[in-house]
Amino acid sequence: MKFSILRKTLLPAAFAAGIVLSAAGFASAQGVKQEILDRMDGNYKSLTSLTARVKMDSTQAVLGETDTKTGSVSFLPKSKKHAMYLRLDWDKPNEKIVVIDKKYQIYRPEINQVIQGSSDSAKSSEKTGNALRFVSMSRRELMDNYDIKYMGQEDISGGIPTWHLFMTPKGKASYKSAELWVDKDGMPRQARVTELNNDTNVILLTDIKKNPTIKADVFRLDTRGAKVIEG
Repeated sequence: MKFSILRKTLLPAAFAAGIVLSAAGFASAQGVKQEILDRMDGNYKSLTSLTARVKMDSTQAVLGETDTKTGSVSFLPKSKKHAMYLRLDWDKPNEKIVVIDKKYQIYRPEINQVIQGSSDSAKSSEKTGNALRFVSMSRRELMDNYDIKYMGQEDISGGIPTWHLFMTPKGKASYKSAELWVDKDGMPRQARVTELNNDTNVILLTDIKKNPTIKADVFRLDTRGAKVIEG
């Protein structure tokens, strides 16, 4: 009888305590998430240009095979004065990609070929573009377009401490989910994009230089004499 009374008394109290602790943890996670988004917003507002080394690991879900590419990127986020400018120079294979607003060019010097068209259909640039897109998104854009969950603190390659966010698109998108690893200054350092077929692309930015002077001719490819293919 005493055990029954104790159980009836203590179990509701323990359950209530669990709810309180869970709510406190949730509130704490929400507070951290807002702090991260605030810092990302500050980074977005102060960013006028960016250069970095970039590494992309693309993994095919069915085969489990990973292809790794390294290169460099120059980036001008969209502003009131100009459209978005992006240039990628992959080391191997030698491939140069320029995206200006919604137009792209992919130049392959080794076969003297350039593919050009709308960036909406540019699969080669979309993988990295999806990751860099988050660098130039305001807090409001992030919150309007994604359900965002704080996953905790993690060190990425190079021992850089970051906050890990898991983001699910609220509307129709060309990918299933995106994850960001954001540093203390609000700069996304790494992103993982999971495609609709479960293929993943992990983009890592290193040697980041924020707001350097980038000349306009950086975004002009010399494709004279190359075979042009409309994409």
